[in-house]
Amino acid sequence: MSTSVSANPFTDSPAVGLICRNCQATYPLAAQHACWQCFGPLEVDYDAAALASVTRADIEAGPNNIWRYARLLPAGVDPATRVTLDPGMTPLVRADNLAAELGMKTLWVKDDSANPTHSFKDRVVSVALTAASRLGFDRYACASTGNLANSVAAHAARAGKPSVVFIPHDLEAGKVVTTAVYGGQLVAIEGSYDDVNRLCSELTETDDFESTAFVNVNVRPYYAEGSKTLGYEVAEQLGWRIPEQVVVPMASGELLTKVDKAFEELVEIGLVPEGRSRVFGAQSQGCNPIATALRNGTDEIVPVKPTGIAKSLNIGDPAAGPYAIEAVRRSGGWMADVTDAEIREGIRLLARTTGIFAETAGGVVVATLKKLLAEGRLDPAAETVVYNTGEGLKTLDAVSDAGATHRIRPSLQDARKAGLLPSGI
Repeated sequence: MSTSVSANPFTDSPAVGLICRNCQATYPLAAQHACWQCFGPLEVDYDAAALASVTRADIEAGPNNIWRYARLLPAGVDPATRVTLDPGMTPLVRADNLAAELGMKTLWVKDDSANPTHSFKDRVVSVALTAASRLGFDRYACASTGNLANSVAAHAARAGKPSVVFIPHDLEAGKVVTTAVYGGQLVAIEGSYDDVNRLCSELTETDDFESTAFVNVNVRPYYAEGSKTLGYEVAEQLGWRIPEQVVVPMASGELLTKVDKAFEELVEIGLVPEGRSRVFGAQSQGCNPIATALRNGTDEIVPVKPTGIAKSLNIGDPAAGPYAIEAVRRSGGWMADVTDAEIREGIRLLARTTGIFAETAGGVVVATLKKLLAEGRLDPAAETVVYNTGEGLKTLDAVSDAGATHRIRPSLQDARKAGLLPSGI
């Protein structure tokens, strides 16, 4: 069962309906995420003329957050209707030290750890819950590997709504605490994220959860659109141009597809010059079904049982995997996967060269960047943007062996013995 309305609740937005990615069947704007004809995923369909009417000046006159792009999104044009923490416009950091170490010319890090709950999930949740509010839902929920749980609980607290979020039982302690602190219901499931997601899908069909918006289940089409703002912002921050290459972490694969879609939309509506960004995907070897399928030359994703430290990417049966593969092939990009040891080194390398402390997903991206360069897949002379999607304080266990480099008594003599002072001082 799902909550829906008879009249179009999004009349002030460019959204005109939902459309199946597979068979192109169309549906009204409602709480529906799967096609009734082929069971393919649904996404938001837009009025092309409405999108084409948006100018750079319109966007630049907007607020300093994702809602500057409201006229390119399915909901939120009217500020009074937004359920949001106002995320977005996070730093695009020029990473010259990291580029020099890797032998690259121009490298940027899009640092989404600067969002209100310190991950990119604030973008997707703001859009999803704004749509959910229009659709009449009065409780918010999700299946999560951690960051999404943080964001849904925080958004619900801000909006004064109840929340219930579902997580795997073995989630990192930092992500559990940073969800529980908001006071909603937090349910740990004895199983993997895929088990959690399956249960949530079943709950949406029950009467007790009929008025509950599961951001990544029954209102998923709107949720996914929030990721486009990561593409919009990078283009705007680069002076309204698309980078030549991007490296994006993959869990379900949806973030990669939406960054790619954002770049395509900007070209189509004339906000950036003609061009194309080569899109590269990053996974850990503990959960690499999308990268494996690409290497094997197939579109078929074989589910895996996730392992490894990059738990925020541990989706063993990724719904958007085939679409991520399609985007990578179409753009001339590639995918790679990396070990836990490489992920830890990626976290340290990013921190040491940029001052950005990333969670494990960011370590996956940096390690993958390094691997793609070594394999000759990625052009070191091309302008490249890598995405850090979360804050390192959430996954401290990954680098828990870091600590003090010296331990001395408070004396100049001990400082000299430790090599902290020149011997002549």
